[in-house]
Amino acid sequence: MARTLAQVQKQIDELQRQADEIRGAGVRKIIEKIKVAVDHYGLTASDLGFTTAGAAASGSTGTVRKGAAKSPKPGAPRVAKYADGNGNTWVGMGKRPHWLRDALAQGKQLSEFLNPAAA
Repeated sequence: MARTLAQVQKQIDELQRQADEIRGAGVRKIIEKIKVAVDHYGLTASDLGFTTAGAAASGSTGTVRKGAAKSPKPGAPRVAKYADGNGNTWVGMGKRPHWLRDALAQGKQLSEFLNPAAA
């Protein structure tokens, strides 16, 4: 029996969802191990090279391309660029969330989910 593109896409989406769950569980375990090690050894962000001084010490020139977008301040909340009206949101960076991929697979357009508050 021949399968349709929609059936294959649905299977891909389900497998991607399963892969994301497995990855998420692995990431949570790794983060917990890292936290334990950081606490045990009393490590700081500077020790791990997470400061701007670390970038300068590593040979980075610190130059910024003309017209480059400024990064938001760390910890600053981002306004969701896309929303579905049911509480699901996406800032537009990284992989598209499942709720959006499912809606697009059902024939919706990305522009339908643009959040006016993000403009």
